[in-house]
Amino acid sequence: MAGMKPPMFVRSLTAEERKFLEAGLRSRQAFTVRRCQILLSSARGERVSKIARALGCATQTVRNVIRDFHAGGLSSVAEKSRRPKTVKPVLDDDNCERLKALLHSPPRQFGKPTSLWTLDLAAEVACEQGLVSTPISREVIRRAMRRLGVKWKRAKNWISRPDPQYALKKSNWRG
Repeated sequence: MAGMKPPMFVRSLTAEERKFLEAGLRSRQAFTVRRCQILLSSARGERVSKIARALGCATQTVRNVIRDFHAGGLSSVAEKSRRPKTVKPVLDDDNCERLKALLHSPPRQFGKPTSLWTLDLAAEVACEQGLVSTPISREVIRRAMRRLGVKWKRAKNWISRPDPQYALKKSNWRG
């Protein structure tokens, strides 16, 4: 039996902690109820495997709850935000500038059958040109443009006519 871990239990609860956990059993949040059930069961001396079977969860879940409680006390009972702590844009500053330069070229230069950029087309070409490693959405392009200080509606004016002499040439053109 060498190598077997000793059974894991929650530390002794104070009267206040026990009262808090018992109140948590009536929470509207399933996450909180489940954690309170696990901690109170462990405090009664029930083993991890028995708690997991009774609650229909993994033994690792029970161990994680007990570890979280030992590390954070009662604050571990409430569900934390799942949002990332830091968010970096899909297109960093360098790639935003590359995107801007890319949009100053006509889509036909990239083998596309149109002369006008759309957000979806810009996203497709940005991926093809290696600005990003995976396909991106039109919203990523819109946000990148915003970070460059340009709204997409306004950008369409210079995107569709990258040539500064465009207006002059167009007025002199006779069809």
